[in-house]
Amino acid sequence: MTGRAGKIVLALALAAGVLTACTQADKDTNTGRTIPFDLYTHCGIREALIGSTYFEAQDPPSDGSGNPPEGWGNPYQRGTMTLTSETEAVFTDDAGHEVKFRARPGTEPSMPLCA
Repeated sequence: MTGRAGKIVLALALAAGVLTACTQADKDTNTGRTIPFDLYTHCGIREALIGSTYFEAQDPPSDGSGNPPEGWGNPYQRGTMTLTSETEAVFTDDAGHEVKFRARPGTEPSMPLCA
């Protein structure tokens, strides 16, 4: 194949490889591995989806009205997530925030998203 058709086939093959890598990464539980993470904060810092497992915040930071406290990004806070064990993770960021999470059973979010 040459020309435009060849470029399209190459682009599709590369995209398939990227999708496969993402799927495999979701299955990895590499304990101790730290990854960039955008933590959803809009309705409060309650849970995080890591791979295919939901983790609940142990002491969810809040402004008292279900929102992230002052100093947190909204709707997301950029930072890193470290899987400290198969059932525990820690979110940290450059602002000094830290939230500990614990895995919970189930594959659906436990709390509905707010508007």
